Formats: sequence, C-alpha cells, structure tokens
Amino acid sequence: MSNNLTVGFVGLGRMGLGMASNLQRKGFALTVFDINADAVGALVKLGAKAAGSIAEASRDLDVIVTMLPNTAVVLEAVSGADGVLAHARKGAIVMDMSTVEPEATDELAAAALAGGKSFVDAPVGRLASHADRGESLFMVGGTEADFNKVLPLLQAMGTTIHHCGAVGTGTRTKLVNNYLAVVSCQLNAEALTLSQRFGLSLEKTLDVIYGTTATNGQLKIAWPDKVLKGDIAPGFTIDLAHKDLTLIVSAANSAKSPMPIGAAAREAFSTARARGFGGNDFSAMVDVLCDLSNTPKARLAK
Repeated sequence: MSNNLTVGFVGLGRMGLGMASNLQRKGFALTVFDINADAVGALVKLGAKAAGSIAEASRDLDVIVTMLPNTAVVLEAVSGADGVLAHARKGAIVMDMSTVEPEATDELAAAALAGGKSFVDAPVGRLASHADRGESLFMVGGTEADFNKVLPLLQAMGTTIHHCGAVGTGTRTKLVNNYLAVVSCQLNAEALTLSQRFGLSLEKTLDVIYGTTATNGQLKIAWPDKVLKGDIAPGFTIDLAHKDLTLIVSAANSAKSPMPIGAAAREAFSTARARGFGGNDFSAMVDVLCDLSNTPKARLAK
C-alpha cells in the first residue's frame, strides 16, 4: 500500500496538527476530527475533509490515527460507545500515537482484534517542531503485516521509524525513552543551578561537561537553543513531562521495577507545576530551581 490509503485522523493538538498536515501535503486522502474547529479548518485549507464526529472520521477508512492527550481520552475515543472501534470497518487498522498507560494499549488491541480490526501503537519521539517538519521519530508496536501497511504514513510524518515488536512494545519503549529524557532534564537543572550558585561561568562549565561522560543530548543539543538562550516557549511542556513521569512510575510499579529516581523527579516537576511553570518548556526546570534558590537564571551570553 502507498498513499492510496484512506486515513482518518483524530486529535489535532500541537503534535497532531503538524503530523496530519504532512500526511495531507504528501497525498493521503485524509478525514480529520478535533474539538478545536480552528485546527480542523487549518487541515481543510490544505485539502482534508472535515468530520463532524469521531464516528465520521472512522467509517469506511483504511487507517484511523489517534493522537490524543491522555489515557482516559484515548480509551473513550477508541473504545467508547461512539468511538473508533464502534464505527471502523472490519479489516481497518487503528493506530494510536498517543503516550498512554501500557495496559490501555493492551486493552485496545484486544478490543480491536475481537471486532475484526487491527491495532498498532506508534508513539512519537522528538518535539512538535519536528512534527511540523515531518521529522518525527516513531516507536511502533504491531504485527509485521500491519507495520508494513502503516509504514507509508509513518514515512510521510517522520524520518526515523523503529518497529519495536508486537503490539504494546511501542508504548513501552516510549516510556523508557521519556524516562531518560525527563529525568536528564531534572539532573541538568540541578547541576546548572549549582554552577550558578557557585558563581561559575556557564560557558566554561558547559565546555567541561561536553568533554566528559557527564554530557547528554538534552544539555548539549536541546538546551542551548531553548532555556539557556532565554526561550521557554513550549516544545514539550513541564505539564506533559509530569504526565509522562506519572505514567512511567505507575507502569514501573505494575512491573515491580524500582524507580526511586523517577519518583523523586516526578515530585520536582509537581513543584514546578505548583509554582506556575507547567506551561513552559520542560527545559525551564532550571528556571524553577534557580527561582527556588534565589539564584540568577542560567543563561548563555548573547
């Protein structure tokens, strides 16, 4: 299959809008639904068909994509009384790209199979800016046959695609990846706040860190273009990072896998949200700690 696939897309938030836009630009027959009429209108201007409901975005289509904010919304949208599975034709593939509880992915996959449909989990790596440019990374769980069917969609939306294994492995891989990304953010925030508290040169401190095993992608690649130059506009918010850490710690508890650092980091993000930083980019955790310790913000010289 190629872009002859007919596609429904449910969820046009900050990530979903960019992803769906790339599908439309690259020739897929796209039907879209979101509660935000402006987001739907933006896709219609590109040539997509607007649906008035999830049901309308699911009927008689080859693949129905969901990109939604949390587990509860995904469960209602996919398996609710008027959701995707109730209206998708037999043989259709439901591809959820949200970050949700692994047990929810397993539940939805079983429900899809029972109704003669297929299920693929394909959560997204990288940021909203990457989604806009069609440069997302996908972690995919599903059968080999289903993976090959949805591969053209993934290639239209991203540049890096990993088939992680059976249904559920994509979601679980996403939690492992996000655990390291979010906890690294907290560690970086503490380290740079300490450097500023010591009165050190931020530039020289980073030069040293970049030359040792202490460095990491957040600190070397992302942060110099975000908080360290004063840009805290959200690519991935503190609120979303907190949501993901909550999922991760819960999933680890279910798997009987200890996560003491994750639990502590989650509470640090809880503090940031309580102090009004939740809508900022998650790199702004360093601003939170600087604020708490009355320390000048960590900023590179312009």
